[in-house]
Amino acid sequence: MTAVADDASPALTGGHAGPRQLRSLLDAVMSVSSDLDLATVLQHVVEAARDLVGARYAVLGVLDPTRTYLAEFITVGLDAEQRVLIGAPPKGHGILGVLIVDPRPIRLPDLGEHPDSFGFPPGYPPVKSFLGVPLYVRGEVFGNLYLTDKEDEDGFSDVDEELALGLAAAASLLIDNARLHGRATELSLLADRERIGRDLHDTAIQCLFAVGLAMQGTARLADRPEVAARLDQHIDDIDSVIRQIRAAIFEMDIARSSGSSLRRDVLGVIAESARVLGFEPARHFDGPIDTVVPGSLATHLLPVLREALSNVAHHANATQVTVTVRVESDLTLEVIDNGTGGVPGSAGGGKGLWNMTRRAEELGGHADISTGPDGGTRVYWVVPL
Repeated sequence: MTAVADDASPALTGGHAGPRQLRSLLDAVMSVSSDLDLATVLQHVVEAARDLVGARYAVLGVLDPTRTYLAEFITVGLDAEQRVLIGAPPKGHGILGVLIVDPRPIRLPDLGEHPDSFGFPPGYPPVKSFLGVPLYVRGEVFGNLYLTDKEDEDGFSDVDEELALGLAAAASLLIDNARLHGRATELSLLADRERIGRDLHDTAIQCLFAVGLAMQGTARLADRPEVAARLDQHIDDIDSVIRQIRAAIFEMDIARSSGSSLRRDVLGVIAESARVLGFEPARHFDGPIDTVVPGSLATHLLPVLREALSNVAHHANATQVTVTVRVESDLTLEVIDNGTGGVPGSAGGGKGLWNMTRRAEELGGHADISTGPDGGTRVYWVVPL
């Protein structure tokens, strides 16, 4: 699978990495190992790979769980304008897909001469030399490193390939460590949720209940009707707070016992979008989301949310996004941004927006894409429970 130029010199194609290259590899590994956050580790891997082999551009394509397409596309070397031109990240066709189907190193002196020399986004800058290596984690392909345009020479050498494979091997351990750290953090959060739920039930609810009873007794002693009415309203407010706390505790119990949580899945989609948006969207939850929303509706809401955030990232030039998920008699999703307003295809031409509407209508609801209250765009998607 590895291709090398016919006129490549022995210095480029023979032997193994020397002390200087090995030192560079060690420095690259150390730079990657400085963080435990998975997203940061992945970014460091791409940066280290580019610097290690002297590439102009570097990409880490992370595979989806089925390992059939690229779910994430992390780039280094592209400026802000080039990122905008690229638009939606590729899924892994053409030369990018070759490594997905056959995870072995590929080295090409001229990418344009390969029969599968497509797959990079249309806005990706023109490149010539190419080096691709798979990245394994726990014996399974996690993603692929794509390195393009060797800066100082005509093409990548076998030493470059060896260094990239070495970095990929070390990165696999660091990525696995970051994932384990994330899982440990998640388990710690679950334990905290359990403790908080217990404290809320045993302390906060009982205190609120006692206050409510005392106010009921006080209301019977009130001489003025308006005072009694106001106390009754406050008692109703306390009852509402108690119901909300009980619902939150019940949701924590359900999420802990079943291992599934729509709220957590929504937060995961929002976290994914933050890498593309460059900022963390605000989010609001209202109602017993994890207890009354069936899985059949959750499987529709998450793709709609992902599509709405993708549209903001690629078309809106927004600096703020607010995501609201509300559960009453309906399940409602609202995504509002402060961007330039108007989503391409909102008048009927966009496939993604058409899918949003179709999903809502099939479930007996509706979707509306309009101008937000302060400009920008508002996506409103609602289906009955």
